[in-house]
Amino acid sequence: MRHLREPVTGAQAVVRSLEELDVDYVFGIPGGAILSVYDPLFESTRVRHVLVRHEQGAGHAATGYAQATGKVGVCMATSGPGATNLVTPLADAQMDSVPVVAITGQVSRALIGTDAFQEADICGITMPITKHNILITDPVEIPRTIAEAFHLASSGRPGAVLVDIPKDVLQATTTFTWPPKLHLPGYRPPTKPHSRQILAAAALIHSATTPVIYVGGGVIKAGAADDLRELAELTGIPVVTTLMALGAFPDSHPLHYGMPGMHGTVAAVAAMQRSDLLIALGARFDDRVTGHADSFAPHARVIHADIDPAEIGKNRNVDVPIVGDCREIIRDLTEALQPKHAVAPAPSLHKWRASLDAVRRAYPLSYDRPDNGMLSPQQVIEAVGQAAGPDAIYVSGVGQHQMWAAHFIGFERPRTWLNSGGLGTMGYAIPAAIGAKLGAPEREVWVIDGDGCFQMTNQELATAAIEGVPIKVALINNGNLGMVKQLQAIHYDGRYTSIDLATHSRRIPDFVKLADALGCIALRCGQEADIDTVIAQARAITDRPVVIDFVVSDDALVWPMIAAGASNDQILAAQGIRPLFDDNDNVEQGL
Repeated sequence: MRHLREPVTGAQAVVRSLEELDVDYVFGIPGGAILSVYDPLFESTRVRHVLVRHEQGAGHAATGYAQATGKVGVCMATSGPGATNLVTPLADAQMDSVPVVAITGQVSRALIGTDAFQEADICGITMPITKHNILITDPVEIPRTIAEAFHLASSGRPGAVLVDIPKDVLQATTTFTWPPKLHLPGYRPPTKPHSRQILAAAALIHSATTPVIYVGGGVIKAGAADDLRELAELTGIPVVTTLMALGAFPDSHPLHYGMPGMHGTVAAVAAMQRSDLLIALGARFDDRVTGHADSFAPHARVIHADIDPAEIGKNRNVDVPIVGDCREIIRDLTEALQPKHAVAPAPSLHKWRASLDAVRRAYPLSYDRPDNGMLSPQQVIEAVGQAAGPDAIYVSGVGQHQMWAAHFIGFERPRTWLNSGGLGTMGYAIPAAIGAKLGAPEREVWVIDGDGCFQMTNQELATAAIEGVPIKVALINNGNLGMVKQLQAIHYDGRYTSIDLATHSRRIPDFVKLADALGCIALRCGQEADIDTVIAQARAITDRPVVIDFVVSDDALVWPMIAAGASNDQILAAQGIRPLFDDNDNVEQGL
């Protein structure tokens, strides 16, 4: 252990802890209670502070950095409103199992509980939406507590951790010791699965006639994409990947049948509904996937593998639970399923895959050109994906454009698709893309955003411009809160209310002028013939952010769609509701 002889302040201990933890970036805004940290942070040659325009941007930037790199993202804020502005990104990170550590200033210890200026009980506020949080009351505990925060955020099921430090603790004199001895009694996240459960799962898989591998974001968190592919190719089992797992299995692979759930592909929904065995890997049976839970995959037995035992059996009864790290589980399953261990031949899956192939051919992802002659949003997003390719990182906002991006961009590898899946946070994309680009500067980073989401956090483009972070923004400007409009069209007989953003009718704001004012190169595209040229122009600019205002039709809807809470057997298509599995439908016979 290394004991520093000279005294340090609590604030210096914070910065030295971050340095020892190999933190590259801290996203934040200074304020009175946290200000003492900024003096030693200014002197640090190892940690770069990125001054954002709003604390929410700091939290989302930390999340984007973590999602792109797999490392812990760090954000910082002062007490009171600074800390409470982190609530949304912390909840967002926790929902999507992203390792983020937030460091907040707090009023001095003597003032806690007095309603002092800019006092807020941020530990109490964030207790339900973080993996852990702690208020440090002794400066000597700073190194250990911050080290524990990073360990908690990144180990087991990753998540958000908040460390709150009073102003006088930061100003007090203490000593710095590194590495500290962690003290986390009872925290022992499992990694190695139980061999008995692996054998039980292998036996179920070996006897299944219509199995499906249901992949969640935990596979990406575990770094298990290559292992997943080996398992799928060994067994020939169809694979579906959730919104958070796109890129965990190549979209182009013949065993991949797409994204399941509310806006999933018909083939993926069909696979799950007619499966006799679901092999859930790092997934949590989210309501967006299952729809009406009682009618979801009604004939399927379930193998549920997850590092978080609280998820297993929470939303669906499980036949074989496996607790552990997804990579370890997949590797053990692959070994157990090797032909040398089989006591009898496994059933052929040829007929099963052929039936799903028939559904995929009958219901491909497609779109129509708008009758009004305006740009098709799907075509724009597809063109961006084709131009930037599978090595780029795509960061999406929330809404129709998110679903179109999930469908019409090809994802071939992990950590190329970043979005707010669990919380569905509008405004996530711009700051998250900044974090992603700083974490992976050699990668091309594209934002797919809507005009509603964009207006929530577009001020962070100034951060990108000043900090020299050349992200590229494909702004899908349909003049409306598109997903809300779609729901009103379907469920409220087209009674549209409070969805017109005036970005079409009155051009308020003018996104080209706004982006230019924020220090970006600003372009606009409204003609199909110009799409590829404008994208190429944006890709050629590498020294500053670029925003393309794609003025698209406001009539496009996201298909397929399953109404919230409805059975997955009922798909809402352009022509209306129809049974997905109809015995008189030749395409689907045999499922």
